Amino acid sequence: MAESAPISPADAAQRHLREGTLRLSSLPPLSLYVHLPWCLRKCPYCDFNSHESRASALPEADYLDALRADLESALPLVWGRKVHSVFLGGGTPSLFSPEAIDRLLGEVRALLPLEAGCEVTLEANPGTFERERFRGYRQAGVTRLSVGVQSFDDDKLRRLGRVHDRRQALAALEEARACFDTFNLDLMYALPGQTLHELEADLTEALAFAPPHLSVYHLTIEPNTYFAKYPPAVPDDDLAFEMLDRIIERTAAAGLDRYEVSAYARPGHRCVHNLNYWQFGDYLGIGAGAHSKLSFPHRVVRQVRYREPARYMVAARQGRAVAQEHEVTREQLPFEFMLNALRLKDGFELAQFVQRTGLPLSAIAAGLEEAERRGWVARDWQRVWPTAQGFDFLSDLQALFLEDPPD
Repeated sequence: MAESAPISPADAAQRHLREGTLRLSSLPPLSLYVHLPWCLRKCPYCDFNSHESRASALPEADYLDALRADLESALPLVWGRKVHSVFLGGGTPSLFSPEAIDRLLGEVRALLPLEAGCEVTLEANPGTFERERFRGYRQAGVTRLSVGVQSFDDDKLRRLGRVHDRRQALAALEEARACFDTFNLDLMYALPGQTLHELEADLTEALAFAPPHLSVYHLTIEPNTYFAKYPPAVPDDDLAFEMLDRIIERTAAAGLDRYEVSAYARPGHRCVHNLNYWQFGDYLGIGAGAHSKLSFPHRVVRQVRYREPARYMVAARQGRAVAQEHEVTREQLPFEFMLNALRLKDGFELAQFVQRTGLPLSAIAAGLEEAERRGWVARDWQRVWPTAQGFDFLSDLQALFLEDPPD
């Protein structure tokens, strides 16, 4: 992939509007992602751009100044486009005070046109829970809280390096349910030493809150993490599959629809922001290490901001927060689209592939034929969707759309 030296967004906007090899008939929905990079403690499994800091030591005002400067500089790239969702992720965004979140969202609204009823999500850690804090976020304009519980078992929480315990998780969820019309509960499974019975207990606790949305992620050992250097003993594949089967059974019985590989929701409570990712929509990412994917009439572009917070803040105030930028090639687009769209149980419309990549359907014909032959997808003349077996072999299914697919 070709990377350029940092340039100003205004210059980038002019460059991206020139003629190119793609022909996008329309631009997809646009979301805004804001990265707040600090945590009380780095979890041993986490490979996100997060940095340890006490809440009292956060440079709130300076970071908010940088975010505003970053957003102002990026406006030429998204001029005239409405924002469909806003997501405040991290790190631990709930380390930031309600007053800081109120200022941030006020500046976002002043600079960008938001769709009516725009979903605004904030990730929260139960270790930062205070009753008035959650209510303050709601008053600031947050419409959806995503609470990272991961487990209700104190032993498992210690092994995961979480800063909260079971009691704090229960209190945070009670308040989330009281303050927000919709909220998400995050769980993980296949944890170090976890048994099927312990997974069942976590599910029982989670479902007792009748969450409108539940995300359940398989613990994966990511490169460049503490767990990668010192791998814990985790359930084998057979037990992990048994756990997933139980998760699917229990969530369905509780009225939660599995609409994505790891996401379960009640009617009307699917995550708008994540759906835009999975449907290959656009997103502008601001904040340290934030990623963007932006479409133009003749190309699709990806950007990455500077990762280290101090360097990011200096660069953002100079109007040059983008550290890396590259154009997604025609050859890469089929895989990039499928990497997202095939995570959805309902799959994607064939017309959407053409609209969002600017490519003809012939670009994915061979991959679809092979996927159908293996029983991993089903399709009709309008839509393609993964089968249950396709969900089980999702990585292999997605790999069929690489430039050089495996045999």
